[in-house]
Amino acid sequence: MTLFQEKIGAACAKKEALFDESLSRYALRSMFAGAYLTMSTAVGIIGADVIASQFPALSRFVFTFIFAIGLIFVLVFNGELATSNMMYLTVGAYYKQISWKKTCLILLYCTIFNLVGAVILAYLFNQSFSFQQLTDKSFVINAVQLKLAKSDWMNFIEGITANMFVNMAILGYMLLKEEGAKFFVAISAIFMFVFLINEHLVANFASFMLAGFSPVDSIKGFDFINILRQWTVVFFGNWLGGGLFIGIAYAWLNQTKTLHKEG
Repeated sequence: MTLFQEKIGAACAKKEALFDESLSRYALRSMFAGAYLTMSTAVGIIGADVIASQFPALSRFVFTFIFAIGLIFVLVFNGELATSNMMYLTVGAYYKQISWKKTCLILLYCTIFNLVGAVILAYLFNQSFSFQQLTDKSFVINAVQLKLAKSDWMNFIEGITANMFVNMAILGYMLLKEEGAKFFVAISAIFMFVFLINEHLVANFASFMLAGFSPVDSIKGFDFINILRQWTVVFFGNWLGGGLFIGIAYAWLNQTKTLHKEG
């Protein structure tokens, strides 16, 4: 058994055991993951607005770097993130370590409570002084309007690529031994997808909810049907990117009789 298969098997067994033992505890772990990404998104938003007043070209860099720290919070504090579970559980199902039915059930449950965590933290942040100063020119408002204006095809493709980056970060954190290397791979991979404005479901939960609770009244395209459309398309794009393009691809590469393994 390769290190990759061993790590995936252990992760799937842990996630299934946690899910079966206590739905409420699994829900809280999922809420924490959504909350952590909302926390880094919130700070990144304000950082981008502050730097934009003097150096507009740097606002995207500032937001991207700060947001990337949120994934480190998820990894260090054992949050259950739907987009990384797309890789873990899909590969586990491919290896027959968990059923496809249980994979879908855990993913759906995790996704719902990632959203709940994002909603709670977004509401709390919007009661603060910094978020009461948001305007229709603010970074988060423009970002959300841009995302909601994208076509389904663009959202789907960017959902694939975003979760490829995310699960490269997860694989690096899982397989590397040196802590500094883990952090570098994780932050650099997340930085890349965010800088490209690719679509990550839980990141969108955070930014959309922070914008939705803001004092800005009219956000173009911000209606229930359009948001649901965007999230649904991105969900399946993320699943394909993390589950197939990274997860099953590496699982298949490791099914070889040679001594060369991918992890």
